Amino acid sequence: MSGPSKGDAIEITNKTQLVDFAASGCKPRDKWRIGTEHEKFGFTLDTHEPMTYEGPKGIRTMLEGLQRFGWQPDFEGDNVIALSKEGCSISLEPGGQLELSGAAVENLHETCSEVHTHLAQVREVGDEMGVGFLGLGFSPKWTREETPIMPKGRYQIMKRYMPTRGQHGLDMMFRSCTVQVNLDYASETDMVKKFRTSLALQPLATALFANSPFTEGRPNGHLSHRSYIWTDTDPDRTGMIPFVFEEGFSFERYVDYALDVPMYFVYRDGTYIDVSGQSFRDFLKGELPGLPGEKPNLVDWDNHLTTLFPEVRMKRFLEMRGADGGPWRRLCALPAFWVGLLYDDRALDAAWDLVKDWTAEDRQRIRDDVITHALSTELPNGRQMQELAAEVLEIASSGLKARKRMDSFGEDESHFLNALKTIVKLRKTPAEEMLERFHGDWKENIDPVFTEYAY
Repeated sequence: MSGPSKGDAIEITNKTQLVDFAASGCKPRDKWRIGTEHEKFGFTLDTHEPMTYEGPKGIRTMLEGLQRFGWQPDFEGDNVIALSKEGCSISLEPGGQLELSGAAVENLHETCSEVHTHLAQVREVGDEMGVGFLGLGFSPKWTREETPIMPKGRYQIMKRYMPTRGQHGLDMMFRSCTVQVNLDYASETDMVKKFRTSLALQPLATALFANSPFTEGRPNGHLSHRSYIWTDTDPDRTGMIPFVFEEGFSFERYVDYALDVPMYFVYRDGTYIDVSGQSFRDFLKGELPGLPGEKPNLVDWDNHLTTLFPEVRMKRFLEMRGADGGPWRRLCALPAFWVGLLYDDRALDAAWDLVKDWTAEDRQRIRDDVITHALSTELPNGRQMQELAAEVLEIASSGLKARKRMDSFGEDESHFLNALKTIVKLRKTPAEEMLERFHGDWKENIDPVFTEYAY
């Protein structure tokens, strides 16, 4: 899933261009693709400390080591801050979390192969360096002060601005990890239905992937602490955005929402200019205080869209953002879950039927309750989330089988849901499993997580 091309560095003169930008994502079904992204925590094998940027066990050394596999470096100043190869990229989150943004592929077999190859490469270089990587939704041990900041200009701007908008913005930046999938739409009508269905069901994904019960070595009282920190990060740019369910929702309505989210930065000549809190509407008029007289281009707009953090986000595709990071099998299960629901018409209709009567208040309460209760969350009809999960997984499975995307052994994509079906059958989230280990054979010591849950 790519952003704007260099040809999009054309001046924006009106809002219609921004609406057209979103509409340009419309694709016929045979062009729909799957783009999976996942983040992970790097740590030193001997001391379980977070990886810094510099040093023999640092992120720079990791990025340099990965170049043996054909990855090309991207720099900010003298610092390598990303790698790219064949439509994929490896980038750094603020606290050194290593992210793979996968290529836009046709099926889940390719997605899972891509993840497997990436983790094998990271493990090869990491073993040489004495570092490992951990698949959790929130840093289980390190304080915010112990967590490094990566040398990217936009992160310095965000670090200054975040505490003015909420209590947990810095935790989001430095101590959280997610897995998400980016999916296409055919038309504005298709976008609306997919947006509404996936946004209503995002708390179900949070429950199934709940995997962040520890903070600074102790249980934090949540099953998805990553989801909790989003509740007080920045109300301007997060949440369940109720307007998506209102009559008349459209590309233009989302553009209006995005225009009213305060900006973070503008990128010019290799430098991030701090315009935090300023208005993109003023930018459109050439009246941005931080860049007077200059108007934006579509690259500026695409950069701005990446600073919006609702549970589902639209650029020229839809991003599913509700899941904690996790181990290899669940990295493949997340795209399988959403592809099964959203890329088959019957599955999409069936999934929407389950949630179409929920009110904005229902959706918000479920989103809040799932942080602590996960699959035990009560639904408006008196059922529990666990029952809904079983039903939705069957719908997703049927959607994947209907796609008939077979691997070389003749197996369709539905088996990628098995990890989630096991969670529902056992009525136990990954977080609850870890808590049992913590209070049992770990003897309330968090360090075993670095061996038992590492990639």
